[in-house]
Amino acid sequence: MSAPEQNKNIVEIAIRQLNFHYGDNHALKNVTLDIYKNKITALIGPSGCGKSTLLRTLNRMNDLIPHIKIKGDVLFKERSIFDPDIDCVELRKKIGMVFQRPNPFPISIYNNVIFGPKLHNMYSSKNKHDEVVERSLKAVGLWNEVKDKLKKSALDLSGGQQQRLCIARLLAVKPEVLLMDEPCSALDPIATLKIEELMKELKKDYTIIIVTHNMQQAARVSDMTGFFLSGELVEYCETEKLFTSPDKKETQDYITGRFG
Repeated sequence: MSAPEQNKNIVEIAIRQLNFHYGDNHALKNVTLDIYKNKITALIGPSGCGKSTLLRTLNRMNDLIPHIKIKGDVLFKERSIFDPDIDCVELRKKIGMVFQRPNPFPISIYNNVIFGPKLHNMYSSKNKHDEVVERSLKAVGLWNEVKDKLKKSALDLSGGQQQRLCIARLLAVKPEVLLMDEPCSALDPIATLKIEELMKELKKDYTIIIVTHNMQQAARVSDMTGFFLSGELVEYCETEKLFTSPDKKETQDYITGRFG
């Protein structure tokens, strides 16, 4: 039995009655949903509906923003991520983020990949570093494209290659969950297809949550989809059902282009 089949009903992250305020702005309202292990979960909805806020809450990146208030809970492997004893650096290592625009560091391709393992003192030997770089780049389908230019600047890569490098940099620190905030919005259609195929491959080993404005992309790559509107989770179910026979009129209106 494959890992995804084994983990079909394993809840990796449980979000319970989550409310999030930016000052007076109530950005998330009583959001409750389960994120399943080795699945791709897509979050869709119009701009400003709370998708990215939820994504950034899951590894507490929103903690860096002043004047926020959070009520409710998020459980990762049955432990609250808001527990006072939680190490946020360690949490962000386990639940990593891929951003909308590729953000490689202005250093070599090799040093981009090994940056995290060095920061966390994960390995001591150069041989181990070489192994991690090769494994991570192979995981994102980039090794054959860059193996002869590892010492060259990551900024010399194309946009699609840079995004795959950023994913490789994340994989190098052995995360368990990948958060992807519109990872293809700055890429051309060919690069987008490569990232989508990569996501399907990565879900064998990782749990993936993607925020996207591209409903076709959500339909192509995700197993589960949640539709958000004005900070509320309107509907959450298997992707095929949501796009073919949604339960809520608001969902039907959105996916058919009647609003949003």
